[in-house]
Amino acid sequence: MTSISTETPRTALSWKLLPAALVSVSAVLLFGVGNDPLGYGTLALGLVAAAVIDRALLRHLALIAAGMAIVSAVPLHADLSLGHMALMGSALALAVLVPWFVSRFVYGEEIIRFPVNTGRPWSLTARLYLIGVVLLGYLILPVYLISTGVYQNWPDASDPTIFWRLFLGVNAVGIWDELFFICTTFTLLRQHFPDWTANILQAVIFSSFLWEIGYQAWGPLLTFPFALLQGYTFKLTKSLSYVVAVHLTFDFVLFLALVHAHNRDWLPIFWY
Repeated sequence: MTSISTETPRTALSWKLLPAALVSVSAVLLFGVGNDPLGYGTLALGLVAAAVIDRALLRHLALIAAGMAIVSAVPLHADLSLGHMALMGSALALAVLVPWFVSRFVYGEEIIRFPVNTGRPWSLTARLYLIGVVLLGYLILPVYLISTGVYQNWPDASDPTIFWRLFLGVNAVGIWDELFFICTTFTLLRQHFPDWTANILQAVIFSSFLWEIGYQAWGPLLTFPFALLQGYTFKLTKSLSYVVAVHLTFDFVLFLALVHAHNRDWLPIFWY
């Protein structure tokens, strides 16, 4: 079980919220707006404010900021060339490994964990929720992708090589989302804020990242609630395995919808 700090009260309305909010807003500027100077400036301001307000918060916000800075250093569009996949994959891996390594071996903490084998079977409710995820994805994703044209942010998978690279990329990014935004960002923020506050802060960063990789137009109306649900689900289940299963289930429907959107005579199973 991930430990939650009890040294100071986890209060939503405190000065600590200011630096945390600045770090979250910086993600909107870096990933959503694409204004790197303003984004990095806001990120730095958040860390400076944390240094003045609460040094323990600074230590954890610095880990989140490090991951965000690493990811922001590479293009995040869906380029499926081997070179770009290797570059982006390396950045995503470092964005998870650096905060974990510093937290574990420099700070001497065991806060960032990736609980896979929890020893607890999934409940009937959890299994039914997975079915609900499939149904929601089936009803929402084709309408969103095709009506807005954002499916064009992902490449046409009519070529077999691109088909499998797209499948791999969609799933790899989905797993990474849970490792960084939920197991790292949400978990670190929970040390200082109530769960609902920490969840909102991580969801802002989560949905900003998803905007840059392609979920644009009215995508945030879809991705922000999804990010909140993933954080809440992790709080309930304490299981990385389960939140990854939810994410990959949704992403499998996304993959099928993307293939259909690019080639309407393929997989004519969707309603939109």
